[in-house]
Parts: sequence; structure tokens; C-alpha cells
Amino acid sequence: MLRNVSLLRNARAPSSPQSWWRSYAASSKRGGDATEEELDAARKWLAQLDPDTIPRSICDISFSRSSGPGGQNVNKYAATPSVSSKATVRIPTSSILPLLPPLLRPHILASRYHAAKSSELVIQADDSRKQTENVNSAFRRLHELITDAGRQAVPGETSPEQTERVAELQKAEAARRRKMKEFQSKKKAARRGGGRDD
Repeated sequence: MLRNVSLLRNARAPSSPQSWWRSYAASSKRGGDATEEELDAARKWLAQLDPDTIPRSICDISFSRSSGPGGQNVNKYAATPSVSSKATVRIPTSSILPLLPPLLRPHILASRYHAAKSSELVIQADDSRKQTENVNSAFRRLHELITDAGRQAVPGETSPEQTERVAELQKAEAARRRKMKEFQSKKKAARRGGGRDD
């Protein structure tokens, strides 16, 4: 598991986005319950993730005419009329899931972007009249999807103050239980010892 952490430390300046993703994929094949080291590695991995590190080679990008308001001009920009600007990014789950920390995978499969029939993520963007901006927007949505999955699957790191506070609350609860038991015990003893004259 230390290998995960070292891979992620060394991934700060990858030679390419694909090499960074592959380095994590090589170390994240194990499933099962997450250990603290795996959680820590997933946190570090998520901290380094940005839309530009997602390898575009695993995606299929296509363009189509945008729908919605704007009429004839919805796909026109600059001097080029009738441009298909709506970007659709398709990513096979078999390509992306092995690159993600195992904890995130169920959340990705449960997302609204997952097309179960075709086993792929389908993300569309038609915010702009420019193809490149729509492609970038689709990758930002993919990035948001992964980071949201991370927020749901990977709990935040507990600070020393939080740990201390939890310990104090546990001690207070144990003391309260002890007092209650002593009180109940004294009540029973008083009933037995005191008795009543009939």
C-alpha cells in the first residue's frame, strides 16, 4: 500500500496525463474494504486530479448540431456557418474504471452519465458555439463527476482536534453510563435492604 502513496507523490509532474493515470491503475487493482492507507492514497489522487489530467485517448469525441434556442444561428460562429458544435464525449467503463480508485467506481456507475446498455459514460456539452470550448466543458463535467464520487466515497481526513473531541465525548458517555448503573444498583439495594412492613 506504501507503493500507492509513493506513486502518487511521484505523479506530480507526469510525462503525460496517461502515465499518471496508468501509474495509479497499476496500484489500485485490489478491491475489498478500504484501509486507512487506501483512503489516504485516494485523497491524494483526487487532490491531483484536474480536467487536463484525464487521458483523452480513452475517449471518443464526436460533434453534432446543437439543439435548443437560437434558431438558425445556434451553430454559427465567426465566419463559419452551420458548424456542428455540440460535443459528445463517450468513455467505455472498461477503460475508465481501472484508472479510478476502487472506492469511486460504484458511484461512477450509479451516475446519470452512465449508459448501462452500452457500458459507457456519455457526457454532452453545447454551452458554446465553439467545438473546443464544448469539449473542454464536457471534460470539466467528467472531472466534476469524479470529484463528486470522491466526496461521497472517501471520507475527509480527521483532524487531531476532531479525534480529541470524539475521545472526550466517548469518555463523557462512558461516565454517564457508569453513573446510571450505580444509581440503578443503589435503587435495587434500597428495595432489597429496606423492605416494607405489612
